[in-house]
Amino acid sequence: MEYLLTDIDETGILTITINQPKRLNALSGPLMKELGTAMDDALANDSVKSIILTGAGDKAFVAGADISEFQTLSADKAVAKSKDGMELFRKIETSSKPVIAAVNGFALGGGCELAMSCHMRTASENAKFGQPEVNLGIIPGYGGTQRLANLVGRGRANELLMTADMIDAQRAYEIGLVNHVFSSEELMEKTKKILGKINAKSPLTIAQIVKCVDANYDKNADGYDVEAQEFGNCFNTEDFTEGVTAFLEKRKANFTGK
Repeated sequence: MEYLLTDIDETGILTITINQPKRLNALSGPLMKELGTAMDDALANDSVKSIILTGAGDKAFVAGADISEFQTLSADKAVAKSKDGMELFRKIETSSKPVIAAVNGFALGGGCELAMSCHMRTASENAKFGQPEVNLGIIPGYGGTQRLANLVGRGRANELLMTADMIDAQRAYEIGLVNHVFSSEELMEKTKKILGKINAKSPLTIAQIVKCVDANYDKNADGYDVEAQEFGNCFNTEDFTEGVTAFLEKRKANFTGK
C-alpha cells in the first residue's frame, strides 16, 4: 500500500500504521480509500483477530484532514466527502473485530474523529486531542460532533468544538475520551496486551458486544431487545458449550469462533 503499513503478529493482532509522517499523517482522499480497503481485507481475513490503528513517527497519530483538498470543494462535493468519511468511520465503529486507536502525538480534526470511531483509544503521554475546525470556518465532517458528545458529554463537547482548544492525554483520560495513557515506549506493548485479553475470548461474543453497545446509540434500535436476542443467539454456538464446560471443569476455555 502507498499510504499504510500493515503487520500481523503471531497472536492475530493486525497493526495498521498511517505512514505519511512528513505530512503528519494527514487524511487525504486516497489515504482514506486505502484505509477502507485495509479494513475490508482485515475483516475478511480469518487470521486477523483484532486491529490497532496508529500513525507513523512520534509527532502525530493523524494531525487532521488534508486541508488542501478543501479549497476546490463546492457545498455539494463537501457533503459527499463528509458522507464518504462517515461511511469509512462507521465501518470501523461497527467492525466485528475490536479496533483500538493507539494515539501517538497529535490527533486533531479528522484524526480525532478517526480515533473516536475506534472501539477504544489508548494514548501516549505526548498525545494531543482537539477539533480545531472552527478556526477554518468549518465544522467537523466525519461524525466528530456526534461521537465527541457521546464520549465526553454535551457540555464538554460543545466547549472543545466551539473553542478549538487542544487537550493533553491526561485531560483526555479524565473526561473519558481515552481509556488509558501510557508512556511512548510502552504504548504499543500495552495496547497489544489489552487486545491479547480480548483475543482470548470468543470472537462471536466480541462481535455481539460491538453490536449491542452500538444499538444504544442507534435511534432506530431497541438496545435492550438487541441484547436479549444476541444473548439467546449465544446458546446456539459451540463457544457457549466450550465456555460453560471449561468453567465447570475449572480450566481455560479454548474458543474457536463457532
